[in-house]
Amino acid sequence: MAELVLNDVVIRWVSVSSMNNNVYLVTERASGQQLLVDAADDIQAIEGLLSDASADGPNPELVGIATTHQHWDHVRALAELSSRYPVPTYAGADDVAGIEQECGIKTSHPLRHGEQIELGDVIIEAIHLRGHTPGSIAYVLRDSSGQVVVLSGDSLFPGGVGNTGNDPQRFMSLFADVTERVFERFDDATLVLPGHGDSTTLGDERPYLAEWQARGW
Repeated sequence: MAELVLNDVVIRWVSVSSMNNNVYLVTERASGQQLLVDAADDIQAIEGLLSDASADGPNPELVGIATTHQHWDHVRALAELSSRYPVPTYAGADDVAGIEQECGIKTSHPLRHGEQIELGDVIIEAIHLRGHTPGSIAYVLRDSSGQVVVLSGDSLFPGGVGNTGNDPQRFMSLFADVTERVFERFDDATLVLPGHGDSTTLGDERPYLAEWQARGW
């Protein structure tokens, strides 16, 4: 497990399954309200994450479950977690049907680009990044310390954008959205927490945008 402690939030995460999916838990420190991002797999590991966050705020309480996109490896524990914690669920509007097909959960709060989730006094913005899936969402929060954090799902990783199935149209859609909606909006110190593997920053990745565009993946 790993953690990031900021002024307003604590973000904890754990890697689960053979695909090394990252499950993230964001706790707003003032209220203890919590948002879990990507109930990918391993309900015991997720419960462990919640237990580890028991001191991250007063009276910690899971108040929402967000999904970055519809792929099966990101929703394998969603049905069981939703059964244990009947809280609002969030996902990109264009992936809602796919999520329901994968795990039987009907998303209670479909999100469009720019819509927000309130976690205590912290605002988490939904950034629609089209291409990996039709409704892929990155969740962005701005801490009062000045740190911006992007939970990017499978749309942005160290070394490139997410898989677009060797489809040039999907790649250009995702590349354009990542460029315009992430790199052009946020500074180099912005932390990227992806759906698999290690974190990165926009500053580390920005010099390679032209290379990504040229190679087409």
